[in-house]
Amino acid sequence: MSKTAFAAFFLVIAANLGFGSSLAWSDVVKIGLLAPMTGPNAGDGQDFVRGVELAVKEANAGGGVAGHTFEVVVADTKDASAAAVTSAGERLLGTEGVHVILTGYASLSMFEVELMADAGMPYLAAGPSPQFAAIVGRDPGAYDCCWSFTADFKGYETDVTPAVEALSAAGTFDLKDRTVAIISSDNPYSRTISEGMKVAFADAGWTITVDELVPFGPVSDWRPILAKVREAPPELIVNTDFLPANAALFVNQFQENPTDSVMFLQYAPLVPEFVKLTGENSTGVLYNAIGAPLVSENWPRGVEITNRYEAEYREVPAGPYGTVLYEMAIQYFQALEKVGDPADHDAIGKALGSISRPIAAGLLAFDPDTHVAIQSPDHIPVTFFQIQEGGVGVMVAPEAYKTGDFQRPPWMSE
Repeated sequence: MSKTAFAAFFLVIAANLGFGSSLAWSDVVKIGLLAPMTGPNAGDGQDFVRGVELAVKEANAGGGVAGHTFEVVVADTKDASAAAVTSAGERLLGTEGVHVILTGYASLSMFEVELMADAGMPYLAAGPSPQFAAIVGRDPGAYDCCWSFTADFKGYETDVTPAVEALSAAGTFDLKDRTVAIISSDNPYSRTISEGMKVAFADAGWTITVDELVPFGPVSDWRPILAKVREAPPELIVNTDFLPANAALFVNQFQENPTDSVMFLQYAPLVPEFVKLTGENSTGVLYNAIGAPLVSENWPRGVEITNRYEAEYREVPAGPYGTVLYEMAIQYFQALEKVGDPADHDAIGKALGSISRPIAAGLLAFDPDTHVAIQSPDHIPVTFFQIQEGGVGVMVAPEAYKTGDFQRPPWMSE
């Protein structure tokens, strides 16, 4: 049989087997993924991979998208250093068949957005939105490739103050002096948020009793800073160090001699590793999120995607990035459905930013001036959680989506 006849025969067999004449099963689009697979944030990296792989599994099982099936190519960003992120990014950009790159976060400065724009590579990220907006805002048209699933961070800076005051007004604990101790880590994410918080607390008439900034990286002992906190116990303690191991150590050492204070931590309690490291010590801790799934009867999409993720990976609760990366992959599939050709990177990039839809975290829409997802009660809200019995994070605000009430932390006196 000639090669031509064999090819024709194979096409007939493939069609009869249901593959279709396009042979979509052999046309594989590679989805690049920047993820910290080693180092202090490896737990997040695992979430990144799981979210994208679940979306890819479902898409491939359904026959693909626009005649294409998918596979995931992961590049390790390690410690998020500039060298590690550049190396990982260049590896994906140089990999044949990669037509989109996703990440929960790569660098904290978001400098890799420049790499993606120079390469014309469609890029979805959920890293620090202030840094993302600062880059794209200089010339939005030059960054049609790149969009931030993380909404505007301003709520991280401004919303803790009124949230704590509202919880107090509900009668769970008293605010008499409005005193707060603020501890942060010297990195763009933690420092930006803590600096904004200081302004918000000062504007609301609070007194900052402790203001500490620690070098970014692993912390071996929080006791010297906790000793300063205990000298004049504040009504609220804030620590914006996002590394789960650091935040867990802070809680465990605080519990050696707890003060009569509400404790708020930034981000770390969202990572399942945090509760594993703290056990019952973290019961009562308050934290928030911009982009966490709304697991509420008032937002079915959040319930659906969270349940699907937890059923697939037997991870309860789901980590913070699993559902986000799942939704990123879906955003790419919808853009590809509109454009058709995965190699038309310019059209794909523009399509990514044009799609507004309900995602697990709220209604996704992008600000055209910054390419950052819009944060508002009607789009992606700031959500507040408290770790309660059994290590479960219960959403206690906003009212429209909450799944339980704030409880007085067990270390606080009546």
